[in-house]
Amino acid sequence: MNINRSGYYKWLSRRSNPSSREISRRTACCLFEEYHDKFPSHGYRWLNAKIKLDLGIVYSDNYAHKICKFIGVKSISKHVKRYGKKVNRELKNFPNYILAELNPLRPFQLVVSDMTAFWAGKKYYELTLFMDLFNNELVAYSLSNKKGDPNSYHIGLSHLISKKEENYKDLEMIFHSDQGSVYSSKKFNESLPLYNIIHSMSNPGKPTENGAMESINGWIKEELFLDFNINSSNDIFMEIDNYIHYFNFERPQAALNYLTPIQFKHFYYNKED
Repeated sequence: MNINRSGYYKWLSRRSNPSSREISRRTACCLFEEYHDKFPSHGYRWLNAKIKLDLGIVYSDNYAHKICKFIGVKSISKHVKRYGKKVNRELKNFPNYILAELNPLRPFQLVVSDMTAFWAGKKYYELTLFMDLFNNELVAYSLSNKKGDPNSYHIGLSHLISKKEENYKDLEMIFHSDQGSVYSSKKFNESLPLYNIIHSMSNPGKPTENGAMESINGWIKEELFLDFNINSSNDIFMEIDNYIHYFNFERPQAALNYLTPIQFKHFYYNKED
């Protein structure tokens, strides 16, 4: 094999007595491989943040990139979004209050909402989400297995109002959505002023005006199918409950400097104190 004797024995010695650096690298390789198997939809930065969150082990992003490249770990998520045009409806419309790119300074100052649909276990589901843009927390949600079910929106709104009344009763909140038929309906909007909520709407055919919610919808479906294997679940409603808890308490986000939404909110309250 054209290998000299001394080189062979040095290699043999390194295998039987690895250095601390080699042991550390092997540990890192095993960790990133294990976390990639659990969360295949994410890349090296997110995996690195998740390892730090769960285990308290800190690697630099550069080192994490080298480790993932060495073991061949890559995100398998395509995360491609396709937007369709919405038809104008003769329903109640509201101005868009977030075109000015408001930067929320406290919880429940700006909440966005959207519905996303998916098939799981050969059944159809509609998931309505309400997200607080202050810390990207999913503060309310509702799941229905009926197509076009308006109750999903109303139940989610009821949960949102309950949380607002509990902690932010006297504060004004902007609620932003698209111009879907339920969001535009009189029944959905008639109670909002009673709770100091101002309704804001995207323009027709402009999904980018609710870009944060659209982006999260895409990631959620990627993670539900790639990381949570929702297709193999016998209880989709329980899986969604588990995922929402994971999203708020266990999922680090790049936009929050790789803190979870709940960690970010706790940091805000500690800073206030």
